[in-house]
Amino acid sequence: MEILVVDIGGFRVKLGMRGTPVHSVTTPTLMTPEQLMRVTAEATGNWKYDHVSIGYPGPVRDNHPVREPVNLGGGWVDFDFGAAFGCPVRMINDAAMQALGSYHGGVMLFLGLGTGLGTALIHDGHVVPMEISHLPFRDGGTFEACLGKASLERLGVERWKEYVFEAINLYAYALCPDYIVLGGGNAARFSAAELPGIVEHGDNNNAILGGLRLWEAAVPASQ
Repeated sequence: MEILVVDIGGFRVKLGMRGTPVHSVTTPTLMTPEQLMRVTAEATGNWKYDHVSIGYPGPVRDNHPVREPVNLGGGWVDFDFGAAFGCPVRMINDAAMQALGSYHGGVMLFLGLGTGLGTALIHDGHVVPMEISHLPFRDGGTFEACLGKASLERLGVERWKEYVFEAINLYAYALCPDYIVLGGGNAARFSAAELPGIVEHGDNNNAILGGLRLWEAAVPASQ
């Protein structure tokens, strides 16, 4: 089985396969699925694959988007990815895919600090995609609104970090994870020394490993 992994982000699309370097290309403004296919074809060239994993920035059910993405263009819900790629496709929420690649046992909460806030829980190997970032948090806004890129720019780094630590404490209390992985581009703003003991840094390239793991028999295809 040769698996192509496509990790869709608001600013970058990452593409990888087992044993190949990760390719990262700029996400077209308000990218549509047709543009994704063009970007993928141009970046992968003559790569040979027969299965595809996609990390999608929104809720997913039965390998298909449930809602249109917030930071991209439209047309995703009705797009036939299997037909477009010409091979079997499994899709999962992008935060859940990076969480799957970051997982090393027990109960893990993943928090992705990027354009917004991605969240996922893995409980004894079972992936639980969540949309808890849309719950109310502070200043009349949601967790995502308060911890995303726009809030970082508005609040400044130090105040934004206080919000992140408060969110970590609330999520840890409510969900009782064994550990929390902090991923996404803005996780790099924290040094290892300032993170609470339950929290560890993730690697954004773990999304590729998560896409490979998505085809393992233990991972439900419906996630």
